[in-house]
Amino acid sequence: MRSAMMRKPVRIFLLIVPFVAICILYILTRKPDCWFCRPLPFKKPFRVDDVLGSGNTVFFLETSDRQQLSPMVSCAVESASRIYTDRPVVLLMEGLANLTLDDINTSHKPFSPLYSLGNVFLLPLNMDALLQDTPLYSWYREFEPSNEKQHLTVISDALRLALIWKYGGIYMDTDLISIRPIRAENFLAAEAPRYSSNAVFSFGRHNTFIWDCMNNFPDHFNASIWVNPGPILFTMRLKELCTLPLFEEVADSKCQKIAFLHPNRFFPFSFSSWRKYYEVWETYPDFSDSYALYLWKHLNNEGRSVVPGSKTLVEHLYKTYCPSTYEFLIENTLRV
Repeated sequence: MRSAMMRKPVRIFLLIVPFVAICILYILTRKPDCWFCRPLPFKKPFRVDDVLGSGNTVFFLETSDRQQLSPMVSCAVESASRIYTDRPVVLLMEGLANLTLDDINTSHKPFSPLYSLGNVFLLPLNMDALLQDTPLYSWYREFEPSNEKQHLTVISDALRLALIWKYGGIYMDTDLISIRPIRAENFLAAEAPRYSSNAVFSFGRHNTFIWDCMNNFPDHFNASIWVNPGPILFTMRLKELCTLPLFEEVADSKCQKIAFLHPNRFFPFSFSSWRKYYEVWETYPDFSDSYALYLWKHLNNEGRSVVPGSKTLVEHLYKTYCPSTYEFLIENTLRV
């Protein structure tokens, strides 16, 4: 009798142990819901070449030496990650150039909003290695910028060409908020009628158009004035291939094998209207013709920012398309 009574608690214990073990395993492996939780290491083991060379990677560049992400950069990466769930989303950062992947994994705090996103990879940017074996390398070795702002802008224009040439995929600037998948391959984006941007573009690996652009890049950079050589170069190369459209209707164009996307796809607000993103709207636009929204960061010299509770359009975009960044913004009272 006593033996039977003793076996009953043992059976209960044996039933409880697996349940507790499953609960513990779930807690340890689930994606964190808050940034006060201690995250697991950033990624499971991976080969950098596999991530970079998938052929469909979405790339971002941070050419300054900062090691912390601004909310705007975080939002750009997060929104792309949520739209392109089947693709690697890679942010290459010059500020991580002297760190190993283990260092990046253990120094997780600056990147907290991105830790719940399984397809995001933060990697060191080695400019010298990226530009090697391209027509840009000899120019890069001799390039002497007159100021830091010019240096970062021009080098960024060069690096994005080498990046897409070597690996293929989509390049995006860090002030683009993705809102729906791009339905085009091998494309350039019109910023205005008959004028191309280089803020977002996509080509396959070793595309001849990108190679020609790298060959011509040094000729389109005038060190005496501060200008982005990238957009001018894209526009001139396109004009050599075909007549660029006026875009009288919201329809994309085709230039040989290159899709030339309507300005509304990424620039529904022109450069003169960039402040509309920071205004309060009674009814938010749905941007039904757009794939992503360019926020014109380089024009924002007024310090306009995302302010939680302001009901501005940009706050609405953060809440909708990069909610983790928005929550992190609230908790840390950060401003873009």
